[in-house]
Parts: sequence; C-alpha cells; structure tokens
Amino acid sequence: MFGFGRRQAGAPEAKASAAGRVATMGLAGRPVWSPRDTVTLTRVGFSGNPVGFRAVKLIAEAAAAVPLTCCDAEGRLEAHPVLSVLARPNDAQGRGEFLEALYGQFLLSGNAYVEAVGGGGLPAELHVLRSDRMAVVPGPDGWPAGYDYTVGGRTHRFMVGEVSPICHIRAFHPQDDHYGLSPMQAAASAVDVHNAASRWSKGLLDNAARPSGAIVNTGEGLTTEQFDRLSLEMESYHQGARNAGRPMLLDGGLDWKPMGFSPSDMEFQKTKEAAAREIATAFGVPPMMLGIPGDATYANYVEANRAFYRLTVLPLVAKVGDALAHWLGRHGGEAVSLTPDRDRVPALQAERDAEWARIAGADFLTAEEKRRMLGLPPGGE
Repeated sequence: MFGFGRRQAGAPEAKASAAGRVATMGLAGRPVWSPRDTVTLTRVGFSGNPVGFRAVKLIAEAAAAVPLTCCDAEGRLEAHPVLSVLARPNDAQGRGEFLEALYGQFLLSGNAYVEAVGGGGLPAELHVLRSDRMAVVPGPDGWPAGYDYTVGGRTHRFMVGEVSPICHIRAFHPQDDHYGLSPMQAAASAVDVHNAASRWSKGLLDNAARPSGAIVNTGEGLTTEQFDRLSLEMESYHQGARNAGRPMLLDGGLDWKPMGFSPSDMEFQKTKEAAAREIATAFGVPPMMLGIPGDATYANYVEANRAFYRLTVLPLVAKVGDALAHWLGRHGGEAVSLTPDRDRVPALQAERDAEWARIAGADFLTAEEKRRMLGLPPGGE
C-alpha cells in the first residue's frame, strides 16, 4: 500500500489502478482533507468521556503488550533487525510506549502514521505522527504522492519515492479513498448522549437532585428591577451543594410551589448506560470489562476477556503488524512478516493448550507439519 503512483523509467507498462483517476477526479495535486474533526472527537470522546477513554486505553495497552513474531520464507526468526528496530524505535520511546501511541492514534482517528528517520536500509528511528496534523496529497493518478504534516502554521511535505518515508495505516472506510473510519466517529452520537447525561446529572446535583420548585406570583407583576434582584438572590443563596436546604424568604405576593421528578423523568440514567454500551460496542470492548451494568452477554469476566482478545485485540495487532512488516521490509530489502504470538497471550492460553494437544495427538502428521501448523521454525531451530 506504500509507494503508490511510482513509475519506473523506461518501463513499458505502468502499474496503476484504472479507478484511481476517477475516484479523485478534480483533486489531483491538492491535499484531500478529512471530513472528520479529529481534534474535537478526541477532546469530546476521549479526554472528556470516561467510557471512550477507558475503551481506547484498554485496547491500546493490550495490543501494545502482545508479543510479535517475525517470520521469513523459511519460518519464524528468533532475532531480526526489524525486531531490533521495534524494540527501541527512538530515544524517547520504548516498544510499548511507541506501539500504544500508534494504536491510540489509529483508534481515535482511523489512521496511524509512522515516520522513518534515516536512509539506506532499515530506519534508524521510528516516530508516530499525530493523525490530526497529517493530510494526504494525491498525485495525478489519484494515489498518495506525498503527506503534508502541519504544526503551528508550518507544513513539511513527505514525498513518496521508491520507498515511502511514511507508513500510513488506515481503517476501512467505505466512502473515503484516503482516510480510515475511526470507532470514535461511529460512536460520536453515543458519546454526545453520554456526555449530555453526565451534564444533566451534574445539574441535578447542583440543584439538590430535583427542580426545587417554582416561584408563583400571587399579587402584582414584578418590575424588571425586582425580577433581576430575585434572580440574583436565587443564584447566590439557593443554588449549589453548599446552599442545599437553606430556607427561602419571599415577599411581595410571591408563593413557593415545590416540584419533583416523576419516575419516568429519571430514565435518563438508563439512557446513559445504553449510550455507554454503544460506545463499548463501537470499539469492540465487552461492556462487562468497562464496568457497565446491565450486560450479561458473557457468562463471566474470563470469557469476556478471551472474546476481547480474540475479536478486537488480535485482529488489530495483525493488521498493524502486517502493514509495518511490509513497509519495513521495503526499507530493508527483505520480505518479512510480523504476526501476534498467541502462545504468549495469557488470555488465550487455554485455547492454545487445547490446540497444541490436538495437533500433537494427530499421528498422521509429521513432526515438521506439526511445527508448521503451530508456527514454529523447522528442524527444532
């Protein structure tokens, strides 16, 4: 997926998608900006929402902790320069911190960008770039010809040459040719509902958890000055937790009518819990793992954790590992693959033990065939 739009000099045929020019008609040579506002989604759905925050952190941390196996055409390798690069991507980040940032950017924006520093073979350093600062620059054939990274009004353009300096990993988006669709965007409506319900709860607490009542004028109408004075006194002396229970003195023909919510008016709490489940569903996290009540999809936490790794974490690690391996392999001139090592994931240990026992008990398989099915290097290496 990297290096789109390259043509070798003197080549009789150029490899280019016939649909590329049509898909980006009229956009050649100009940046195609994402229609999503990643900054707002991150602020509202991650920084300002506990469910979105925990879902992203849970997935990113779990995915970053999954060990990766490096394989070539012969089988699994115990040591390889690609593994060395990922073990310490740069001076400021170790493997776990680097991968957590990479997965986090992918989950929040649907896109992840990695910059290669240093030329001539494998990169000397790898850096995760912020997705909200990056823009794809399509070439004449519609495929990316470069990437613009903008910070503080200054833009640096990464040009796509024989080997791209940028690894762009994107989620599937059915209506965008250059950018991925993030789970946060799919959960945006649920995030708004959840945040609104939280603000509503805060407002109730500030007003003793109920609309205290109404001031009814039983005499002459209030002048503007009287109304303003009454409003100011209400805000200053009768609102907020510290003023709860303070008696109110009324004059001028005013009467106090207490009010309260009916049980149906308090259904917003169930709405909030439903919104939280929708956010968890968009990210692929079992609600049970986020402490969301009312969900009995899984019999216990162990089963939910196993489904979380099998359906969410491992597919994400496999996708990112495949993209990184292809990109780094282009830099190093050697085709390798990076796959999650399921044998070293505690949540899947029971499944792997059963798989090992089943393959080991298959007498019709040779030792080499068993090793290959288990993803082990040949010959006991």
